[in-house]
Amino acid sequence: MKQYVIDQLRESDYDRIRDYLAAHAESAAMEGIYYVDLPHALYTDVQKTHNHCQPYYFAVNLTRKQVGFEWLIRSRNTLRCACIGYATQAQRDYIIEYADGMLDRLRIKL
Repeated sequence: MKQYVIDQLRESDYDRIRDYLAAHAESAAMEGIYYVDLPHALYTDVQKTHNHCQPYYFAVNLTRKQVGFEWLIRSRNTLRCACIGYATQAQRDYIIEYADGMLDRLRIKL
């Protein structure tokens, strides 16, 4: 899986990131997994035409030692479709900015 990973988290970092994601993302059924919606403006042309597959999101996987931001853009409504795939450059930039912005807001220094 391609992803942006931030590792070597301290226990206090983990707690703050968990609380932030609980407030700003959707929790999945599995502990430590969160869904972050991708802004509609970043949808690819194919994703924009697949109304039945929207909305799209990327997953965040938080463990006690690291947080990973997956680059696979998924549909909330469909498991397999041509609109599901790895992030474009603009989508990757958004995911990285989301991750780095979260760390900045939480004042986490690594």
